[in-house]
Amino acid sequence: MKKLVGAAPWIFIIIWSSGFVVAKYGFEDADSLFFLAIRLLLAAAILLILTLALRQPTYLSRRDLAASLAIGISLHGFYLAGVWYAIELGAPAGLSSVITSMQPIVVSLLAVRLLGEPLTTKQVGGLLCGLAGVFLVVLPKLSKASGFTGESLGLLFAALAGSTIATLLQKKIGHSIPLMIGTTYQFAIAGFLLLIVSILRGRTHFELTVTSFWTMTWAVLVTSIAAILLLLWLLNRGSAAKVSSLLYLVPPMAVVQAFILFGEKVSWVGLVGIAMTAFGVALVIRS
Repeated sequence: MKKLVGAAPWIFIIIWSSGFVVAKYGFEDADSLFFLAIRLLLAAAILLILTLALRQPTYLSRRDLAASLAIGISLHGFYLAGVWYAIELGAPAGLSSVITSMQPIVVSLLAVRLLGEPLTTKQVGGLLCGLAGVFLVVLPKLSKASGFTGESLGLLFAALAGSTIATLLQKKIGHSIPLMIGTTYQFAIAGFLLLIVSILRGRTHFELTVTSFWTMTWAVLVTSIAAILLLLWLLNRGSAAKVSSLLYLVPPMAVVQAFILFGEKVSWVGLVGIAMTAFGVALVIRS
C-alpha cells in the first residue's frame, strides 16, 4: 500500500499529460466541446454507479454542493474546455501544456494571501524565471502557421485560470466533500453546461469511429475518472503548492508524447523555454 501511495503522483503525471494528446485525437471525428460534454456526462454516470455500488457517501450539504459545482465549473468547464478548444484551433498539444503548467506558480503566489503560505526571495526569482520561459515558448509561435494565435492563447490562459481556481477552492473549502459523489457532481455540472454551449453554437457533430470510440474510452475512464480522483485525493493529502508542483513535469511528458504520436517538433528556443519554466516552478515549490 505504501508503494502504491508513493507511485500515485507519477501515475498522475503520465495520465494527466496524456490528456493533451487525447484532445488532439478527440476532435478528429467530433466537435471538441461536444465531445467533452459527452465525456463528462458519461464519466458522471459511471462514477455515480460506482459510488452507489461501493456504498460511498452520497449526501452533500448545501455548502459542499456549492463548492463541488464551483470546482467542477473551474476545473472541467474552464480548464478542460479551454485546452480542448485551443488545440482544436491548432495550438500544438505539447506546447499548450507549457502554458497551463504555470499553474503551480500562480497557485504559490495566490496562496500567500489565501492560504497563508510565505513567499521567499528564491520563489520570486522562480516566478520570473517561469514567466520568461513561457514567453520564450509562446511569443515566437503567435502565428496561424504554427498553430498559436491570440484566440488559442487566450483560451489556454483561461484554462490556466480555471485549474488555479479549482486547486485553491479544493484546498480551502473542498476538503470535507466526499470524494466520489463530489467528483460526480463536478463532472455533471460541467458536462451539462458544455452541452448547452454546444447546442447554442450549433456544434454537435460526433461520428462514432474506431478512433473516437477508443479516444472516448480513454478520456472517460483514465483522464477523467482516474486522473481527477487521483488529483483530488492528492490535494486532500498534501498542500496545494506541493501537489501543484507535479504539474511542472507534465510539459516534458506531453511534448514527448506529442512528438511520438504527431511528430510535433520543438525548436531549441522552445526547449530552453520549457526548461526555464520547469526550473522556475521547481524553485518556487522547493524554496
